[in-house]
Amino acid sequence: MDVQSIKRTFGIIGNDPQLLHAIEIAAQVANTDLTVLITGESGTGKDVFPKIIHQNSARKHGQYFAVNCGAIPEGTIDSELFGHEKGSFTGAIAERKGYFEIANEGTLFLDEVGELPLSTQARLLRVLENGEYIRVGGSKVMKTNVRVVAATNVDLPMAIQKGKFREDLYYRLNTIPIHIPALRERRSDIYLLFRKFASDFAERSHMPVITLTPEAIKVLEDYRWDGNVRQLKNVTEQISIIEQQRIITDTVLERYLPNKIANALPVLFQREENADGLSERDLLYKVLFEMKHDIAELRNTVNELTNRSNTINTGYLEQPPVTHYVDTMVTRVTHHEPEAIEPDYTEIVPNEEVTPEHTSESLSLEQNEIEMIKRALDKYNGKRKDAAKELGISERTLYRKINTFGIK
Repeated sequence: MDVQSIKRTFGIIGNDPQLLHAIEIAAQVANTDLTVLITGESGTGKDVFPKIIHQNSARKHGQYFAVNCGAIPEGTIDSELFGHEKGSFTGAIAERKGYFEIANEGTLFLDEVGELPLSTQARLLRVLENGEYIRVGGSKVMKTNVRVVAATNVDLPMAIQKGKFREDLYYRLNTIPIHIPALRERRSDIYLLFRKFASDFAERSHMPVITLTPEAIKVLEDYRWDGNVRQLKNVTEQISIIEQQRIITDTVLERYLPNKIANALPVLFQREENADGLSERDLLYKVLFEMKHDIAELRNTVNELTNRSNTINTGYLEQPPVTHYVDTMVTRVTHHEPEAIEPDYTEIVPNEEVTPEHTSESLSLEQNEIEMIKRALDKYNGKRKDAAKELGISERTLYRKINTFGIK
């Protein structure tokens, strides 16, 4: 089947050389069993090419399955792909066949393959190399004969550098690479696509088709279209529904284009600022420094009262824990270290004489705290996260108190 026939069969619009080259490669490798990796931005139409490969291959009478790897939770992806045995995990009341078993002798399209967990990547590599896999919870090695076509909008070489994708799997998938150009890289096709989407929508909705003025066409073709073909179709249908006039000017069109700046990324979200023009980070700086100032004043006041008293010894630490905590927070924020710091709220008691009454009261408070912690842990069957939430403290503080009090 030639390129033009494929375009008609699969409804592909456009004459850009990069697009036509991608279609040619898909047609050439269809009759082989080589693994194909399709790359390109989200919304470029990568999902059409596995269908081209399948329909033009000897497997066209076999099963074709498309699996969105990014939409399946990490805990169930292995079961979805490779199946599981009865009782292999909670809820596995019966054995289940995975896609590699169901699609045997057919084609399996793994969309968003860059989102696969590393453990699943290892399983996938084994299937690609020798056609073998094991069901979750099983021990029997199973065989499959599946043609795998994968796609991703992730920069896999960069993901490899970050340790998020296996290098050996990348080279195994990338046997035949097909790159789908972004819409802004095929500007001559933009107006063709707009007309196609407008015509199709008008036919479905039984309304006159919209058209663009020359100025509007220029705006349309100069826009960046970061959402690619998907975004163009969405905008076309919005205009078709909302606008009463069927001739669309450039001024009207621009209202549907986020941050209409040619060759610039549209800013879809903008950080809000308060009335003083301060960003969220600036506000955090301000609050922390004000806290530090207030604590310093409080410390001076306490020191003055201590100096006037003849009954209290000056046994405070030079740096109270709360002051130290705020200083540390300021340092971390200033150096871009947003990790949460758990303050130590251990009470610092002056070096005053310890009386039996003090001891009794301290033991009573400590015993009450132990009982509260035990009740919370019993209530949630030892789950520290839930118990800490019940007590109104952090999980780390609860863990420290459990160790301090020797709670089992």
